Amino acid sequence: MEHFLDTPANPPATDPVDAPAFWARFAPDLPADQVLWSEIMPGGAHWSCIMPRGSSLRIVDLEGGANLSLVLYSAREKLERYSMPDSLKAQHTAHYSRGHVLMSDMGRSLASFTADSVGWHDPMGALLDAATCARKYGQRNFEAARNAMYRNGKDGLLIEIGKYGLTKRDLIAPVNLFSKVAVDEEGRFAFAANHSAAGDFVELRFDMDTLIAYSSAPHPLDPNPEYAPRKIGLAAWRSGVAAKDDFCRQFRPENARALHNADMQYLA
Repeated sequence: MEHFLDTPANPPATDPVDAPAFWARFAPDLPADQVLWSEIMPGGAHWSCIMPRGSSLRIVDLEGGANLSLVLYSAREKLERYSMPDSLKAQHTAHYSRGHVLMSDMGRSLASFTADSVGWHDPMGALLDAATCARKYGQRNFEAARNAMYRNGKDGLLIEIGKYGLTKRDLIAPVNLFSKVAVDEEGRFAFAANHSAAGDFVELRFDMDTLIAYSSAPHPLDPNPEYAPRKIGLAAWRSGVAAKDDFCRQFRPENARALHNADMQYLA
């Protein structure tokens, strides 16, 4: 598995063999008895999992200048999924940070930004695809380069959502964590190079049982002429659901409604 490229050959005897404590390297403040899993994800890799309601995921840029493209679907009914236009319109924003929620097309909060050291995450820059990847960086396939092959975000996410019966028509606009894309006076996108520093992090709390797929391939607007995606640290833990005085719930009335709508699914 790509995530375990950094796994020690002989983990300490006190660690579960199938769960090395990667989180201790980049999120040592998390409560050890609540950590569910952790990974160090190579640049250009992709993966997916189901995050249960009341769990959180800390995502850390380990080297600076990272990008993590994330898509979200309801694990109960995958026809319900993250809606970029609904989330931006309801929250009167063109980027995400602490306090924002990622709304589904049914008006429910799939996940909330509960902590963020970066201040701006891109919802509009789309995905690096195979054609753009080849044009910018050249070709390097698995047959020639093995795990040093060039991977693009679009194909990586299609592979991941395909594991759950989803197809190309189900691929939605991603959230590009750690990346900043601003719009100039002419309406053109401007990518902020090295927007995120080593050690920057964001935390997402999952307000519904949520299928997530993610890729650490470069952002499509990154001007770096070299294929140099960065490592990402991920640590999941049991954080609990949003309380009545939750920051995200208080951030905007629209967010309170989205969290209420999510809560209504779990009354029984």
